[in-house]
Parts: sequence; structure tokens; C-alpha cells
Amino acid sequence: MAKKKDLKYDELTGKQKAAVLLMSMDVDVAAKIFQEFDMKEVEQIAVEITNLKELNPSVIESVIEEFYQLMTASNYLIEGGLEYAQMLLERSYGPEKARDIIEKIRVLTSVRGFTVLKKADPQQLANFLSKEHPQTIALILSHLPADQSAEVLGEFDEQLRSDTVFRIATLGKVSPSIVSEIEAVVDEIAETTLSQDLAKTGGTHMVASILNKSNNQVAKMILENIEEQDYAMATEIKRLMFLFEDIILIDDRSIQRILRDVEKSDLALALKASDQKVQEKIFKNMSQRASEVIKEEIEFMGPVKLKEVESAQMRIVDIIKDLEDKEEIVVGGRGNEDVFV
Repeated sequence: MAKKKDLKYDELTGKQKAAVLLMSMDVDVAAKIFQEFDMKEVEQIAVEITNLKELNPSVIESVIEEFYQLMTASNYLIEGGLEYAQMLLERSYGPEKARDIIEKIRVLTSVRGFTVLKKADPQQLANFLSKEHPQTIALILSHLPADQSAEVLGEFDEQLRSDTVFRIATLGKVSPSIVSEIEAVVDEIAETTLSQDLAKTGGTHMVASILNKSNNQVAKMILENIEEQDYAMATEIKRLMFLFEDIILIDDRSIQRILRDVEKSDLALALKASDQKVQEKIFKNMSQRASEVIKEEIEFMGPVKLKEVESAQMRIVDIIKDLEDKEEIVVGGRGNEDVFV
């Protein structure tokens, strides 16, 4: 049997293709898609994600291309097909205008990889683009978020930056030759970026990130099932994760810093169905008056949906992860081997 990293595109199962597609997406998007699957499917795909590492970029590109083609074909079929659409456009607007509209459709449906590029490091992207024609750079940057484009432009020399900004401001109709050039550039950058992203975030890292964005009940059930199949894998995922209950592992000074950024309404909701140890950890790091206010709010809150509680807990976890990334707090977490004296 071939090793996972040696798998060819035509050897991939449906679940493996789903795993590859989710790995190529933004974590928030992947987590939302996960929530639409039933529990058995989630478990199976999570296992595939942890196993699919170091795939050939061409295999990843083929999976994305297949998904892209299916979505595009679906849209065309709804409208009666591309030829039917072109016929209607010609009747309505005449041949020349119809060709312009079809060309725009072709540009939108043939230029691939912009979603992947949105996750690219600005410096890395600037290194790729600096070798290209300013018109190509302008069109690519015009498809990216403004803050990302600004960071990329900041990496260019003054001449290239000025030229590119001018061309972005004056973008008009794009010629077929430029479209072909852009397709090649985007494909090259997307393939390189995607393979590097997967090398950094694939496998257990990706599963941990997705589960961090899922509600606690779902995350626990998935981890329990993975643990039954592969204890070492589950342990590695847990080590990379941070769940709301892990607050008890954070030192008091860091808890106090976290509480400064947490909305009081979110804190009350999050503690509504939390473990007694978590509540004690939080309340001991608040003033007596502040803790009494939260306790009263919980008491008079009445019944609330579990989904609302978990959403509040996830917002607090996001704050914790953000503060950790900024190195404003220290999070021990599960399986962390750091020792502080």
C-alpha cells in the first residue's frame, strides 16, 4: 500500500478529497463546514486530515480543481448551460456585448487560487509578485483584502509601488493575454503557498485548529473517538489545543490580564454551565464586588441555550489565543513541557 504522502490524485477516496479540501481552506470556514457533517463523518475526516501530510502540490491542486469544476458546472446547469447563457446574452445585448460579458465570466471562473493567496504571508507574496509585470500585480492585489494588499505594497521598492498603485486605480478591461499570464502567476503562487501552508498547518495542527473553533461538546466527542483509534494522535491534538476548561491551567496573573478584555456578559454566559473548578479559578482572580456581580447575573439569567454558552466560551478562548500570540500571557495547556521557576 502506498504511503500517504505518495498518494496519487486518482487513488484518493472521497473522504480524503474532503480532508484535502478542508485543509486548503481558512480554519474558520473549515470549522463551519465541519458543523454541517454528522458526527461519524466528522470523525472520519478528522482522522484523514491528521494522516494526510506532505501531499504533492499537484494532488492538492487537482482536488481543488475538481471541486471548482463541480461548483461551476452546477451554476451553469441551473441557468441552462454556458452556451444557453451566451445565446440569451447575444439576443439581449448583441454579439459584441455578449462576448464582453462571457469574457468577464471566463476571467472570474478561470483565475484560480485567490482564496489561497489571501492566507499567504505578505512578504512571501511580495517576493513572488516583484518579478511580474505591474499590470499583473495590480489585478492580483485588487482581488485581495485591502490590508493584505497594503502590506504587500509596503514590501516593494518605491518605483514598483507607485506604478502598481497607479495601475490599480486605472484598472479597466483586461485583455485575454493578460488573463492567461495572471492564471499562470496565480497558479504558481497558490501551489507554492498551499504546499508550504500544509507543511506548517496540516495534520494534527489543522485538526487542533478546527476543533478549537468547534463547540466543546463536539470537540470532546471527536477527541474521544480519535483516542480509541490512535491514542498518540489524540494526545498530540490535545497538546496543540486549548479548550475553555483549560483555563484552570493558566497562572493567576495571566487570568487577570485575560479578564480585562472579556465582556462581562460573555463571562457570565460562559460560566453558566462551566465546571466548578473553572468558576473558582475565575472568581479568585476578580475583586469581591466584580465576582458578586457576575454570580448575580448568572443566578438571574434563567435558562439559556447551550449554543449561546459555548459561543461565549469560544469568544473567550479566542481572546486567550490572541493574547498568547502577542506574548502578553503564558498558557501552559495540555501536555506543555515548559517549566517555570
